[in-house]
Amino acid sequence: MGAAVLFLEGGFAHQASAQKLIAQEHAVASALNGDSGSGYRVGLGERATYDVEYKGHGVGTGTLEVLGRESVNGSSAFHAQMKLNAGWLFAKVNDRMDSWFDPRSYVSHRYAQDQREVMHSRKKNYEMAAEQGTYRETYSGDVDSLGSSEPLDDISMLFYVRTLPLKVGEVDTIPRYFKPGRDVIVKVLRKETITVPAGTFNTIVVQPTITNAGGLFGQGGKAEVYLTDDAQRTVVKLTSSVPVLGSLALTLREAHAGTP
Repeated sequence: MGAAVLFLEGGFAHQASAQKLIAQEHAVASALNGDSGSGYRVGLGERATYDVEYKGHGVGTGTLEVLGRESVNGSSAFHAQMKLNAGWLFAKVNDRMDSWFDPRSYVSHRYAQDQREVMHSRKKNYEMAAEQGTYRETYSGDVDSLGSSEPLDDISMLFYVRTLPLKVGEVDTIPRYFKPGRDVIVKVLRKETITVPAGTFNTIVVQPTITNAGGLFGQGGKAEVYLTDDAQRTVVKLTSSVPVLGSLALTLREAHAGTP
């Protein structure tokens, strides 16, 4: 989420060039996928880098990427990671969330959190056992029932939302969050053209909320995700509130499409 001045860095020529490069990479990825452009599909090597902004000032960087394919408890999974590193004055935010999920169904096999936000910290590792209908937090050893036979975590949920039709005004309830008693609510708020360091984009703005939860997509964060209004649904901006400090924003600086 970079400083406001970065929004116009390089002028519209820079923006058009960046958009053209991203579009070309998306076209290559679609061809390799055998995709007709009818919808988003997650790809290996997909990577987006972000500036982190707080009250109009650049305070750090973030990434969202698909690192590779790995075996998790006998299942083949894509390993995706979201990182956020920001700091100003005496406040520091250092978050990392990793998800291992099926690239077709987005079912989560493992989810890890390592978060340090101001005076709050959390370190968890969840192993999903859909066949047994349970999940286990490995640090504490606690075992609980899964909330769904097709569980989503915070990161696989973000990739899954990109596959939805997303019509303005619609509200979808997705009862697939891995913890019981929590649903994913997706509100499609509006369409908006925005300028970020990577360029100017037509976007669809959605508000994904995990009920009865904290964190990036919890009810208190009031997160908004700006996705490109095309088949790739690139995350070009994400805003959410951090306890004590208030709203942070991630704005896209660079994106690369992946391959299946």
